[in-house]
Order: sequence, then C-alpha cells, then structure tokens
Amino acid sequence: MTIATEASPGAATAATPGEAAPNGRPPRRRSPLVRPGSSGRVSGLTLGVVVTWLSLIVLLPIAALTVTSFEDGWGGFWGAVTAPVAVAALGTTILVSAVVALLNVVVGTLIAWVLVRDEFWGKRFVDALIDLPFALPTIVASIVLLSLYGPNSPIGIELNATRWGLIVALAFVTLPFVVRSVQPVLIELDRDVEQAAASLGAGNWTTFRRVVLPTLAPSIISGGGLAFARAIGEYGSVVLIGGNIPRETQVASQYIQQQIEIDRPVNAAAVSVALLAISFATLLVLRFFASRGQEREERSK
Repeated sequence: MTIATEASPGAATAATPGEAAPNGRPPRRRSPLVRPGSSGRVSGLTLGVVVTWLSLIVLLPIAALTVTSFEDGWGGFWGAVTAPVAVAALGTTILVSAVVALLNVVVGTLIAWVLVRDEFWGKRFVDALIDLPFALPTIVASIVLLSLYGPNSPIGIELNATRWGLIVALAFVTLPFVVRSVQPVLIELDRDVEQAAASLGAGNWTTFRRVVLPTLAPSIISGGGLAFARAIGEYGSVVLIGGNIPRETQVASQYIQQQIEIDRPVNAAAVSVALLAISFATLLVLRFFASRGQEREERSK
C-alpha cells in the first residue's frame, strides 16, 4: 500500500541554486536585514544633512561675500579688482604662491622619500614634526620667523619685508600638503618593479624617472596644487615678516585687511572673490587630473 504525502500550503520548499522551485518559479531570495527602499531613505537623509551643513558653512558665506562685492555693480567690482595696488597685491600673491608650490614639490617629495625609504634615529620625531604647521597658529609662525630672520637675526640672515621672507613663511605652512600626499603612495609602491629595472641595468636616476616618478606624479601634482591654494589665502604667517609694503611685499590678504580698515568693504569683498575664484579654479584642475589618473588606472586593470 502506498501512502501519498502532500505538503501543506504553508510549508517551505527548498531548492538548490539554479534549480526551479516545485511550482516552476525560481526561488525568491529575501534578506531579513535589508528592507526594500530603506537605503534610499538613509541616503536622502544623509544628503540633506550634508547639503544643509555645506550651505550654512560654505555656500551662504560665499553668496553673501559675492553680493557685497557687487553692491556698486559690475563696474565697481571690476574697478576694485583692477586698481593698481590691488593688481600688484594679487600679482605678488600668485607669484610667491607659485614659487612656494614648486619649492614644496621638490623638497616635500624628497622628505617623503627619506621618511619612507630610509631608517635613521629620530625618524618618528621628524615624521610628527611635519604636521606641526597644521596645529601651530600661523601668527606664532610669523613671530618665530621674525625673531629668526628679522632685523636682529641671531644667524645674520635678514629677510624681513622681502619676498624671500614671504616665501619662507608660506613654505613653512604649506610643506605638509606635499609630504602627506606623496608619502602613502610611496608606502604602497611595489618595490619589485624597481628591482626588476635595476636588474636590467637601469641606474638609480633612470629607475626613479621611468618607474617611480610616473606613479608619484598624480600625488605630487595634488600636493603642489593644494599648497598653492593654501598659500593664496594665507595671512597669519606673513603678517609680521612680510612688511606689508604696497606694490612690493603686500599680499592680497593684507590688502583686504587694509581696505576694511579704511572702510571700503566693497573693495575688500571684490578682491576676496577674486582669491576665491583662483583657489576654486586650482581645485577644479586638481580634480580633473585626479579623475584622469583614476580612469587610466581602471583601463590598465
């Protein structure tokens, strides 16, 4: 006698992967931890918080500054930006910032190389010292540099009220950008490729130029660009050692303060907007190079 057993309607039926269920339909897989649409609600909430915070901290102040700069119309804005003293201050700022960025590209890359590839006593102390400009108030740096390179310099080097003084001050506050951009890339760099190049007869300089430098180039450009953008708006480190001499050592940030002190807020806002435009354009260029580098890496994989 054969006894037939029939599954109840509510019974669960197991099916192996790739095998159809008894009713002919593929098995339904549900995650008990994720509800449909829940990730969208979380993303929307997170996006709202981010947009609100950026609006309060970044967008609204920039909008208010831009509105102030155009209180006298386009003619007033253009006249404030193209005033001879303003042009001289902007030119000095851009020139000194570019020199500092190039200097940091070379010295910062060398420092990062030594910190990653060499072992020496006090290495951890030097590595921690690199981040000091991030924590130290920039006005303190200006006081220290003035006491070291001022009129009564203990080492006999007087850079006060010169462009070299501006370069030294800005190099101090922007050095970490290049070092911290290059250092992690050097740590992750595959040493086997360098050893293979050396085994084929390539010298140290050839190996660095053909193997290492192409890998480091995006991080070097990024660090140099960030250093330039930081130097463009720097004030505290140059306020004392720079001298604030119009048409010679006066940078844009000092010119802006001068315009506020003589009750010309529109002129100060106009030059501030010009500095913001230069910095933003620099960051856009860096973003473009970063995206191009990422695309090349993805294609190579």
